[in-house]
Formats: sequence, structure tokens, C-alpha cells
Amino acid sequence: MEKEFTHFDERGNAIMVDVSAKEVTERLAIAGGSVTVSGETLSAIRGGKVKKGDVLGVARIAGIMAAKRTASLIPLCHPLFFDSCAVDFTLSEGKIEAVCTVKLSGKTGAEMEALTGVSAALLTIYDMCKALDRAMVIGEIRLLEKSGGKSGHFRRET
Repeated sequence: MEKEFTHFDERGNAIMVDVSAKEVTERLAIAGGSVTVSGETLSAIRGGKVKKGDVLGVARIAGIMAAKRTASLIPLCHPLFFDSCAVDFTLSEGKIEAVCTVKLSGKTGAEMEALTGVSAALLTIYDMCKALDRAMVIGEIRLLEKSGGKSGHFRRET
């Protein structure tokens, strides 16, 4: 199935999509990603021993702030008003998983906001821990789930 690209006008110029005729619907977007870390770094984060402070607390706020600023970072994104935004972390052996959830009522989806939020959260972890672990790897950034709007529901299979 061939998709129509909506971010270009008839002359091929980049444009912001006109959403004025779309209905307002409840929107949900959940994105995830991870950062691999050394055992020493993970222990320092768990024990509150990172000199720059509360790594996950700061990363959570950074993720929320970045999600709210997505339209300033990604040129063709519409500014959106969230009903809620959360960033959560799961720590396991050698890895920190981050998940950003954005909910809103609007005419366009929140996938880019959730992806931006999780990216900024992971970058913040890297920034706060780089003195301990320069070998960290950020990856697996992906949309996990979205609902609302014309394209309907999507959930990534594991």
C-alpha cells in the first residue's frame, strides 16, 4: 500500500500539514528506548552516588520538558497541549529502559512528542553519567503504542 506524503505541497516544498478539518480526538503515544551502562554506573545511579545529582529525577524532568518543546525542535510538528506526560524508568542488569507517555485531546498525534521525550531522558542520563562511563550506548528508541486519530490504534509486537 502506497502512502501519500502530506508534508509536501504540489511543488514539492515542505509544509506543515493542515489539520484544520480534522476532528479533535483523544490521543495517546508511548515511546521507549534504552541506555546500556556499566555495573558501576548502574550501582552509582541506584545508590544516589552520581556527583551531578539524582540522575533519574533530572532525566524525568528533561524528558517531560523536551516532549513539551518538540515543535521547537522538529520543524514541521504542530505545537500541542498535553493532558499529561510521564517518563518512567526500569533498571536491569546493564541497562536502563525509559518510557515516555503523552496523552492529549487534539487534531494530530503525539508520537513525535513521546519519541522526543524518551530521547531527551536518555541523553540526560548519558550527560550526567559520562564521567563514570563513556562506553554507554543509547538505542532502541521506538514507538511502542499510539491511539486516536484516523490511523487508529498501533501497538508494537515484542
